[in-house]
Amino acid sequence: MENPLLYPFDTPHQSIPFRKIKPGHFIPAIEENIKGALKAIDEVVQQAAPPNFENTIEALQNVGELLERNSSILYNLNSAETSDEIQKVTQQASPLLTQFQNDVRLNQGLFERIKTVYDKRGEENLSVEQLTLLEKEYKGFARNGALLTDHKKDLLREIDTEKAKLSLTFGENVLADTQAFALHITDEKELSGLPDQVKEMAAEMAQSKNKEGWVFTLDYPSYVPFMTYAENRELRKEMSLAFGRRGFQSNDNNNTAILLRLVELRKKRAELLGYESHAAFILEERMATSEENVKGFLEDLYQKAYPAAAIEWEAMETFAAQNLGLKQLDKWDTAFVSEKLKQAELKLDEQKLKPFFPLEKVTAGVFEIAGKLFGLRFEKNDALEGYHPEVDVYEVYHREGHFYALLYTDFFPRPGKRNGAWMTSYRGQKEGQRPHISMVCNFSKPTASTPSLLTFQEVTTLFHEFGHALHGILANTTYGGLSGTNVFWDFVELPSQIMENWCYEKEALELFAKHYKTDEVIPMEYIDKIKKVAHFQQGLQTLRQLGFAFLDMSYHGKEATEIKDIKTHESAILDRVQFLKDNPESCSSTAFSHIFQGGYSAGYYSYKWAEVLDADAFELFLEKGIFDPQTSKSFEDNILSKGGTEHPMVLYKRFRGKAPDPKALLKRAGLVK
Repeated sequence: MENPLLYPFDTPHQSIPFRKIKPGHFIPAIEENIKGALKAIDEVVQQAAPPNFENTIEALQNVGELLERNSSILYNLNSAETSDEIQKVTQQASPLLTQFQNDVRLNQGLFERIKTVYDKRGEENLSVEQLTLLEKEYKGFARNGALLTDHKKDLLREIDTEKAKLSLTFGENVLADTQAFALHITDEKELSGLPDQVKEMAAEMAQSKNKEGWVFTLDYPSYVPFMTYAENRELRKEMSLAFGRRGFQSNDNNNTAILLRLVELRKKRAELLGYESHAAFILEERMATSEENVKGFLEDLYQKAYPAAAIEWEAMETFAAQNLGLKQLDKWDTAFVSEKLKQAELKLDEQKLKPFFPLEKVTAGVFEIAGKLFGLRFEKNDALEGYHPEVDVYEVYHREGHFYALLYTDFFPRPGKRNGAWMTSYRGQKEGQRPHISMVCNFSKPTASTPSLLTFQEVTTLFHEFGHALHGILANTTYGGLSGTNVFWDFVELPSQIMENWCYEKEALELFAKHYKTDEVIPMEYIDKIKKVAHFQQGLQTLRQLGFAFLDMSYHGKEATEIKDIKTHESAILDRVQFLKDNPESCSSTAFSHIFQGGYSAGYYSYKWAEVLDADAFELFLEKGIFDPQTSKSFEDNILSKGGTEHPMVLYKRFRGKAPDPKALLKRAGLVK
C-alpha cells in the first residue's frame, strides 16, 4: 500500500487521514523526509548568491515541512494513543531525528551563511519579526554547537542521541507502572464515602476487565476522587503508595538510573557549550534570565507562602484529630482531610458542584467565551478523522467567517494515553497556513447513568488547556518558527493561566454552569463559594508547586551531578515545603515527566512566574469588564497572535501598559492584603 506520509494530505484543510496511517509507514517516510530536507539545506548552502535574509534565513523556514508534520504525528500518537508498535517506532525514530537536528545545527557551511547575515543585519531593511527570527536562528545554531571543534561536535551528537532515547524510555516506564496497578474491590462496604458516579465508573472499569465488583486505577479521574473521598484509610494508603512507587520499584520500569544519567548528560552538554549548568543554558533564553533570578523569585514566594501554609497545616491537624480520629496525618490522608475541612469551613461539598459541570456544556461554554472575547466560532465536523473514536474535530472560524484552525479534543483516559493534560500541535501556523491544534485531557468518563460530570478542578484544567489552544489557534505570524507557543517558556503559560480566571466569574459561569438534568443555572451561593475555594489552602498549594520547582532547579543547577541517591536528595529538597513525615517507598522524581520527558527542565518555576503575569493581566479585565471588546482585542493583538515575534516583556507591556506586579498574584491568593 502506498505510504500516505510521503506526500501532502489530499484532505479538507490537509487534515490527517489517521485511518490510512500504519505504524510501519513512519520510519520509511521519516528517512525519506530527512533525505529531502538535507538536500534542500545543501541547496541553500551551495548557492552562488551571497547570503542574505531571504535566500538563507527565509529559505530555511520552508525546509523539512513533511518531516516536521510526520514527526509531530508520531510523537503526539505516542503520548495520546500509543501501543507497543508505536513505542518501538518512536524509539527507532528518535535517534534519526536527533541525528538530523545535529546534522543541521552542526553544518558549518550553513552556519557561516547565517552568521554572515547576522553580522550584517544592519545593512538589510528587516522588520522586527525578521530581526527576531534571525537572532533566534543564529542563537539556535550557536547554542547547539555550531561554534564547537569537530571533536566536541561529535561528543554533542552522542549526548543528544542518548538523551532523546532516555527521555522516551522514562515516559514509557511511568506509563507502564501506571497501567500495571489496579485496586480490585469486591466488598461494597470498602467503597464508603465515594460518590455514586465514581463507584459507577469503577464498576464499569471492572466490567471492562472481566472482574466482579469495582476497579480503581492510577489514572487521575480514578485516583484523585478515591484519595479525596474514600473513608477506608488502608485502601487510600495502598493507592498512594502505588502512585508514589511509579518508576521507583525493583522492576524493569525503574527510572532511578535513567534520571541520574539524564541529569549528567544535560550538565555535560551545557558545559560542552560553555555554560556552568543546564539551568544556565536554558534560562539564558527565558524572561527570568538566570538561575539566581529563578531561585530569588521562588524563595520570595516561599517566604510569603510558608507562614500561611503552617497555619493551614495546623488547622488540618486539629480538625483531623477532633473530627476524624486521626492523630497523625500521612500522605494518603491529606486530600481526604482537606476535602472534609473544606466542606466544614465553606459548607461546600464539591460533589454538589459536579452536576452543574457536564463536560458537553463546559466545552460549549468555553467556546462561547472564546466567541465573545475573540470572535471565534467552533463547528464540529464528523467527516474529519480523529486518531481515536473519542476524539472530536472542530473547524474554527474567525471574526469575518474565515477558516482559522482545526481543533482536536480528546478528553478521557484509556490504555495507551499518558496521564495529565496538555495542548499540542499537529501543524503550526505561518503565512498562508492555518494551524491544527489538539487538546488532550483525562477527565471522568460518562457512565451508563450520567454524562461526564467534571470536578471544578477539571473545569479549570479544561480552561487552562484551552488557553494554550487559543495561543495556537489565534497565531498570526509570517514565520512558523515564531508562531503560537514558540515563545519563551516562562511566557507560554500566560494564555493558559489567564483563561482559568473566567471559571470564577459569575458572568462567565452563567453561560455554561447548568445542571445536566434541569438546565438550572448554578446558584449564586455556589458561585460565592467557588470564589472562596480559590483562596482555600493557598499557602499549602503554593508550597506544593514550589516544591516541584525547587526539585527541578536542583536537578539542573551547578551541583546537579553531585546527586548520588535520588530519594535522599528529593527528601532533603522537599523537607522545607512539606509538613508530612517522609515515606521511604515513594518518590516524585522518578515519575516527574514534566521535566524528564516533557519540555519543562529548569522551567517548572514558569507556572508560578506565569501566575504573576496572569494575575496582573486579569486585573485589567476586571477593571474594564471580563468581556470588554477593547481589552480582549488588545490581548489577542499583542499576546495571542504575536507568538515569539518580539521579546515577551515588550509584548506584555504593550498590552498592560506597564511591567507585571508580583503583588497581584499574592493578593489574588490571599497571601497578602
